[in-house]
Amino acid sequence: MDIFTIGYGHKKAETFFETLKAHGIKVLIDIRLNNTSQLAGYTKKGDLPYFLGTICGAQYRHLLFLAPSKEIFEAYKKKGGSWEVFQKDYLALLEERRVEEMLDPRDFETPTVFLCAEPEPDHCHRRFLAEYLQRRWVNVKIRHL
Repeated sequence: MDIFTIGYGHKKAETFFETLKAHGIKVLIDIRLNNTSQLAGYTKKGDLPYFLGTICGAQYRHLLFLAPSKEIFEAYKKKGGSWEVFQKDYLALLEERRVEEMLDPRDFETPTVFLCAEPEPDHCHRRFLAEYLQRRWVNVKIRHL
């Protein structure tokens, strides 16, 4: 099974949606704590479901239990915390929430992508989530778009 991830940062809407279409994405799971960001207007909660459906024929889901907590997010982004502490705290939160049991691996048989803001996965929690699930489920391949 493939788990896709994508960040919208520094991407034009055309690039973003054409990438999703090219990979046959049918479900986008928004794992942002705040889905009203102004970084890319096309990803705001009121617009993204419409664009996904119209352009890609895809569904939108915002799953807050996959997002970092407000405390973890603010400690890193607003208070200048370390990346290593953010990673440790977020992975502990995923484990505490037992997210691998809250998601059904069979749902990922339909091309599904995790969405976050960071343009690259190396400094984004979507990579941690995908790797966390890869360790708990069988035959998972991670594909960062």
